[in-house]
Amino acid sequence: MRALTLSVFAVLLLLAVSVCNGRLFEGFGDGYQETDDVTLWPLPQKYQTTPTALKLLASSFQIVHAKDSTAGPSCSLLQNAFRRYFNYIFDYVKKHSADQDKVSDLELTELQVWITSTDPECDGYPSLKTDESYKLSVNQPTAVLKASNVWGALRGLETFSQLVYEDNYGAVTINKTDVSDFPRFAHRGILLDTSRHYLPLKVILANLEAMAMNKFNVFHWHIVDDHSFPFLSQTFPDLSQRGAYHPYTHVYTPADVKMVIEFARMRGIRVIAEFDTPGHTLSWGKGQSKLLTPCYSGSTPSGTFGPVNPILNSTYDFMTSFFKEISKVFPDAYIHLGGDEVDFSCWKSNPDIQKFMQQQGFGQDYSKLESYYIQRILDIVKATNKGYMVWQEVFDNGVVLKADTQIHVWKEKPDYKSEMAKITAAGFHALLSTPWYLNRISYGQDWQGIYKADPQSFDGTAEQKKLVIGGEACLWGEYVDATNLTPRLWPRASAVAERLWSDENVNDIVSAYTRLVKHRCRMLRRGIPAEPLFVGFCPHEYGGL
Repeated sequence: MRALTLSVFAVLLLLAVSVCNGRLFEGFGDGYQETDDVTLWPLPQKYQTTPTALKLLASSFQIVHAKDSTAGPSCSLLQNAFRRYFNYIFDYVKKHSADQDKVSDLELTELQVWITSTDPECDGYPSLKTDESYKLSVNQPTAVLKASNVWGALRGLETFSQLVYEDNYGAVTINKTDVSDFPRFAHRGILLDTSRHYLPLKVILANLEAMAMNKFNVFHWHIVDDHSFPFLSQTFPDLSQRGAYHPYTHVYTPADVKMVIEFARMRGIRVIAEFDTPGHTLSWGKGQSKLLTPCYSGSTPSGTFGPVNPILNSTYDFMTSFFKEISKVFPDAYIHLGGDEVDFSCWKSNPDIQKFMQQQGFGQDYSKLESYYIQRILDIVKATNKGYMVWQEVFDNGVVLKADTQIHVWKEKPDYKSEMAKITAAGFHALLSTPWYLNRISYGQDWQGIYKADPQSFDGTAEQKKLVIGGEACLWGEYVDATNLTPRLWPRASAVAERLWSDENVNDIVSAYTRLVKHRCRMLRRGIPAEPLFVGFCPHEYGGL
C-alpha cells in the first residue's frame, strides 16, 4: 500500500511539473477541439483554439464597446470591468517592466464587447433567470465578445483573461480562439458564515473577487446565528448593539452591506442573505426581549432560552417589521429563511408551549409547532413580494410551500440523493450542498470527491432533474476566520464551480487536475492565497499581504 501511494504521488508530481512548465491537456467530449494549451477554468461548453499566437501590447491594446453594442461608455458596470480585466492581463508586465513596445506581425489590438439586448441591464441586478451566455472570437487584429447583456459579458471577459499567457520570451500572448459558452446551472453559490467568526469587509470582498474568477454567481451570506448578530438593523439597532461580539468593531453597517451588494453586482453576483429562525437565534434574544422561549427545569424557569417563541403575537409583529426592512436592504428576489436544526427540548419544557400544543391539537408532535411557526414566517416574507429559500427540514416536516420555493439540501442522512429525488418529485426547485461542506478538511487531494459530486446524480425523470437549479459550496465558521478562510476555500471551491458551470460530461479527474493546478497558480497571481494541490511551485508565487 505504501508503494502504491508513492507511485500515485510520483504521477501527480510529474503532472504538476508538466503543468508548471506550460503544456497542458488533451480535450474531451463531443463539440470540443482542445489542444494541450487549455488552461480555462471552469471549462466552457464549446472551445476551439489554434496554434496561431497573437501578441498584446499594454501600450496599444484596448477593451472597448463595439459599434453596434446597446451598451456604451455610460455603462459603469462594463467600464469598471474593462479596467479591471486590463489590469489583470497586464499587471505583472507593468510591475516587472517587460518590453511591451516590440512590434509584432501578429498583434491583437482590441477586444470589442458587443451587447445585443435592447436592455443591457447596466443598472440592474443579476437574478435566477439571468442569461450568462456569451460568444468569444479571438482573431487578428480584433477580438469580439458577444453577449445578450452585461452578465454574459462579465463571464466572457473572465474567459478572455484566462486565455492570455506569457510566451517563452515574456510577451503577453493569446491564441486565435473561438468560445461558445453558458452555465449548466443557474444558481452557483458560496456560503460564508459571519456569525461564528466576524469576517472583515475586505475578506468578503476578496472572496467575491475569487468567486467571479471562478464564475460563481451567488453569495449566500449566512450573516447571523446563535453566536453573534453582526447585521446592524436600523429598525432594531439593539439586535447588533447587544448581540454582536462588539457593537462597533464587529458589525456590518448599512454602508458596509451596500458596499458588499454593489461590489458583488459589479461582478455579476447575487447576494442572498440568510436569517435563520426559529433555531440558531440565541444572539437575537439579547437585543429583543421576549423573542426567545424561556426554558424550564421542572416547574420553574431555568434562566436559559431556546428557539424563537412561536406562540406569542409579539413574535410575529417583530418578524413582520424585521423582514420588511430586510426585503428593502437586500435587493435580490430571494431571502434564505433557514429553518434547520430546531431543538425541541426547550419547547417541551415550557408549560405555556405545552398548553398551546393541546389547544392546537398538535399532541406531542413538536415538528407541527415548528411548521406552524415557519408557515407564519413564510406568509410574512411572501407579503414583502420576496421568494424564499429554506433548508430541507422545512420540506421534510410538511410545511405548505409556494411553488417557486427553493429547497436547500444539506443532510448526509439518510441519503442526499433520495432527498433530491423527493423534493423534485414534489415539484419544487432543489439546491445541493451536502457534498460541498468545505469547512470539513482532510489531507491531500480532497477536491476530487468534491469534483465528482453532481446535483443531478439521483434517480428521477428528466423533468425532475430540470428542477435542480444548482448548488452551493458552504464554509461554516466554527473554525474559520480571516486568517484561514481564503486558502481553505480555494481552490477546493473551484471544483464545485466547474461542476456547476461546465457540461456534465466534463468529469475526468486527470484532465481537471492539470487545469486546476494552473488555475490555482493564476489565482495566486491575482493575489488570492489559494492553497497548493501538489509539491512544487508556481511561476508567480503569492506575495503575501
